[in-house]
Amino acid sequence: MTRVLEVKKSSDIEHAIQEAVLVLAKGGLVAFPTDTVYGLGAYPLLETAVKRIYEVKGRSDEKALPLLLADNSQLELAANEIPEIAKRLAERFFPGALTLVLFKSDAIPDWVTGGDNKVALRVPNHEVPRSLARALGFPIIGTSANKSGFPPACDAREVVEQLGDDIDLLLDGGPCPGGI
Repeated sequence: MTRVLEVKKSSDIEHAIQEAVLVLAKGGLVAFPTDTVYGLGAYPLLETAVKRIYEVKGRSDEKALPLLLADNSQLELAANEIPEIAKRLAERFFPGALTLVLFKSDAIPDWVTGGDNKVALRVPNHEVPRSLARALGFPIIGTSANKSGFPPACDAREVVEQLGDDIDLLLDGGPCPGGI
């Protein structure tokens, strides 16, 4: 059975983040609330963890997975070069619902990008995924927590209905606003 930790109050978040980072560092999968829908995360440097995301979602491994960052400072970890326009967009719209697609850095493995030389990067406007990336010290995979082709999960119940026990930890932050 998937372990569930509540992150509905700020006092819940610190302990839950510590637990989630331990799960991620061991190759586990964590579902969490974001500013749009629930996300499914993994440590992108662990190939077995990333492969599990593809399997759990029923998604082709030729499709790239987006990365969620703690803040703008992590752009340099994930992107090879950051054009001036991208820097300005990040300063203006991060955190928020903007995704930048940039040339990936050498630190980002091909198994994250489906072999492409670009990576999708976002700083979500939600404390939980930003805290996960900050505590891990590296961006996290941040794809939607649903089976491929199914509607994205907007609350913890929907995550469990779609992904069941295929994930290791669910951070229940209540309903997300929805939207992509």
